[in-house]
Amino acid sequence: MFEFINNNDERGQVGIGTLIVFIAMVLVAAIAAGVLINTAGFLQSQAEATGQESTDLVSERIDVTSTVGIVNETDGASTGDLQEIRVGVAGAAGSNQIDLSSATIQAVGPNGQRNLIFTDTNVTGDSGTPLSDLSEGSKISAIPDGTFAVQNSSGNFVNASEAVLNDEERFTVVFNPETEPFGTGAGNGVYFGEGDTSSLDIVSPSGATTSVELRAPDLFNEDGEAVRL
Repeated sequence: MFEFINNNDERGQVGIGTLIVFIAMVLVAAIAAGVLINTAGFLQSQAEATGQESTDLVSERIDVTSTVGIVNETDGASTGDLQEIRVGVAGAAGSNQIDLSSATIQAVGPNGQRNLIFTDTNVTGDSGTPLSDLSEGSKISAIPDGTFAVQNSSGNFVNASEAVLNDEERFTVVFNPETEPFGTGAGNGVYFGEGDTSSLDIVSPSGATTSVELRAPDLFNEDGEAVRL
């Protein structure tokens, strides 16, 4: 019923076959383990990156602290227009430094939609004049189409390297109400004014978005006054 193998050659052949199968199994297991380790490392890196991006979307957000318009000063009757739009901004609680020069603002207004970017110069041809070097009365009107400027707490326009929000710094984002989409374009003489509305989506460099609505009063009482938008 049972067969005993007494031939030493035959017993050796069976042992070598088993050893070959065992080695093959070890090699397959080692390869599989290597694949699993590499996959686990990749997934861990991806999870860390995704987690950081999610954290940035929550914490690296720009808070809006105020929205104000300055009514045009005229010699005659009021035109019912604004000479500047001012949006106060600060970093959200727990945020790190936020570079406003890398932020974008998606604006929708009475005259269409524009994606606005930071500027610290009034560009003419191939050269640019810093806004801070212009005369006081022409600084706001010199902000070009498709851009916004930034002032510090002292009211001075800042350059790109200085426009960084942190725990101590607060800035004011300034718009020229004659530029699109608030007006019809710089130099056209049509401004954001009485009863006009606009919406802003302020997008930080990390992609966090803060939305704000601007709504001018139906009637301005006095030239040069500050009105809440």
